[in-house]
Amino acid sequence: MSGRYQIHTGLQHGIIWPPQPHCLPLTDPTLADKLKEAGYATHAVGKWHLGIYKKACWPTQRGFDSYFGYLTGSEDYYTHSRGCGMPNFPTCKKWNGLDLYENEEPAWDYKQNYSTFLFVDKAKDVISAHDKTKPMFLYLPFQAVHGPLQVPQSYKDLYPNITNKARQTLLGMVTCMDEGIGNITQHLKQEGLWNDTVLVFSTDNGGQILVGGSNFPLRGWKGSLWEGGLHGVGFVSGGIIPESRKGVFSSELIHVSDWFPTLVKGVAGWDLNGTSLDGFNQWPTISQGASSPRMELLHNIDPIFNSSSKPSMTRKEPVSFDQSIRAALRLGDWKIVTGNPGNGSWISPPEDGTPSVHPDEPASKNLWLFNIKEDPYEYFDLSESQTDIVKKLLGRLDFYYKGAVPVDYPDGDPNCDPAMHNNTWSSWE
Repeated sequence: MSGRYQIHTGLQHGIIWPPQPHCLPLTDPTLADKLKEAGYATHAVGKWHLGIYKKACWPTQRGFDSYFGYLTGSEDYYTHSRGCGMPNFPTCKKWNGLDLYENEEPAWDYKQNYSTFLFVDKAKDVISAHDKTKPMFLYLPFQAVHGPLQVPQSYKDLYPNITNKARQTLLGMVTCMDEGIGNITQHLKQEGLWNDTVLVFSTDNGGQILVGGSNFPLRGWKGSLWEGGLHGVGFVSGGIIPESRKGVFSSELIHVSDWFPTLVKGVAGWDLNGTSLDGFNQWPTISQGASSPRMELLHNIDPIFNSSSKPSMTRKEPVSFDQSIRAALRLGDWKIVTGNPGNGSWISPPEDGTPSVHPDEPASKNLWLFNIKEDPYEYFDLSESQTDIVKKLLGRLDFYYKGAVPVDYPDGDPNCDPAMHNNTWSSWE
C-alpha cells in the first residue's frame, strides 16, 4: 500500500496491534491515493490492518472511495468479533468487540455470514455498481486463509483423506477462497470488464505450520526470515495480459513494494510525483518478459527483535553491520541472514509422510549466507567460504540501517477498549 520498505515506515517490528496508537504514516500517499489522483474509482473489501487509532488512518481517508471489511489483523470468520491478544499488555486481556465496517460505520447485520462469502458478494456489488466510463481499482485482501481456522463443513468434506484436522480445515479454506476468486472473475466477464482488467493475486507471507500451513520443501515458516517465511508466490491475469505472456512462469526478483509503481506508472500510466518509493515498475517484466529492474531486495531490519529495550535505533555508527540484529537481504542470487531469523526447520505437511528436518546449529550462530538460485531450500550456509560476499552484503545492510527511521512500536492504550466504543474496535483519538 505504501511502496516502501518497513525501515522507512517505522513498521520493522511485529504487527500493529489494535490498542497501539500507530498506523501507516500519514505523510506519504497510498497506492489508492495515487490511483484516485489518476481518475480511478477506488474500493477496498476485506482486511485493512494498517492502524485504527484515529480516523485519518482508515481506508476511506487513505484514498478509497468505499470500504467494507475489518480494520484489525484477525477475527472470527462468522461473528466478525475479536479479542485483543497484544503481548505485554494485560489490560486488554478480556476485551472483545465487533470489527466489521461499511465505510466508517459498524456493520452489525452480518453475523454468521462466513467472511469469504461475504467479501466475494461485496466485491461483486462494487463491480456491478461501477461506472464503466472510468477505470476502477478494487483492493480485496481476503481474511482467508489467516487463523482462526474456520470454514463450512462442506469444504472440509472435500478432503476426507486428510486426517490432520487443522490441515483439512486450511485446505477447505483455500478451496473456498479459490472458488470465490473464480466467481469474481466470472462476474467481471459478465459485466464486460474482463478484457480491460489486470488481476493480481499474491501471498503476503509464508504459511503458518502451527495452524495447518506448509512451505515444504522451503525452510521455516511465517514470521521467520527463511524462504518459507518470505518467499511469496502469485500470478497476474486478465484480458490486458498479452497472449504470449499468459501461462508463463517468471523467477524474476519482485518485491511487494513493487506493486505500487507497477500499477500506478506501469498499468495506469500515471506519474509518481509526491512519492518516495522503494519499489520498481515491474510492468515491462510482467507484460513483455523484460528483466526485472530490481537487483536487490531488503527483507527487513528489526533492531528490537527479542529485545527488552525501548524501541530505538540511536547508537554509534557501526564499523560494519551488527550481526546480532535480526535482518535479511537479497542481492542477486545471494541472501544474507543475521541475528535470530526464527525457527529454521524444514517441516513437511502432515499428509506427506516425509520426515521433518531440524538444523543442528549452535544457539549463538547469527550469520548465514546462501545462493538462493542454486540452493533455494537454504541447506548450505556459505558464510565461512564466501567472506567477500558476506562483507559486501553486510555493507548493504549497514547502508539501509543508517537510512532507517526509528521503530514505532508504542505501548497499548487503554482508551481503545471496545467497551468504550459501543463494543466495537474503533478509533479513540
